[in-house]
Amino acid sequence: MIRVLLVDDHQLVRRGLAQLVHDTPGMEVAGEAGDGEGALDVLRSTQPDVVVLDLSMPGRGGLDVLQELRTQSPGSRVIILTMYPEEQYAIRSFREGAAAYLTKASAPEELIQAIRTVAAGKRYITPSVADRLATWLEDGDQRLPHESLSSRELQVLMRIGAGKEVKEVAGELNLSIKTVSTYRARILQKMNLATNAQLIRYAIQHRLVE
Repeated sequence: MIRVLLVDDHQLVRRGLAQLVHDTPGMEVAGEAGDGEGALDVLRSTQPDVVVLDLSMPGRGGLDVLQELRTQSPGSRVIILTMYPEEQYAIRSFREGAAAYLTKASAPEELIQAIRTVAAGKRYITPSVADRLATWLEDGDQRLPHESLSSRELQVLMRIGAGKEVKEVAGELNLSIKTVSTYRARILQKMNLATNAQLIRYAIQHRLVE
């Protein structure tokens, strides 16, 4: 029996996913969570085989949660299921330890196949993600500026790009204001930008925020 933890901040989405898992022979819902902290709490008590994880959630984002999931339960395989298209976060997600990346536009049958595949210890890579991976490997120095950022820097960029103040970002990421300011300065330098307004414009242009 494949035990699946569902993590999404939309209750209707979780309900649909739970029904899909429930109706599939050989699978069961091990637990549900609506945010990152809840996911980590449920993870500790359930130790699921597979975690289906959204990237966009209140508080701690999916990439941050992904890192802790991999640390706290290395035997749990993580499927990213998100509204964001592959060109935004697929490569980053795989680099952080995800075993599959699907958009919410994917067919339910594809999610079930992904769950079975990753539960068997393999990665599930769609043709579009495979194309994106090949392009990423070929581009080298021509990659977009934000692709050179660390995961923490990207988390800060996404929040500033969404119009959040440094103090708010610090609270969400459990960092000091000084640390977030240091990350912000590093991001501006790496991306050759000068102001928050330029960061926001970049984030919107490259669809790094909702």
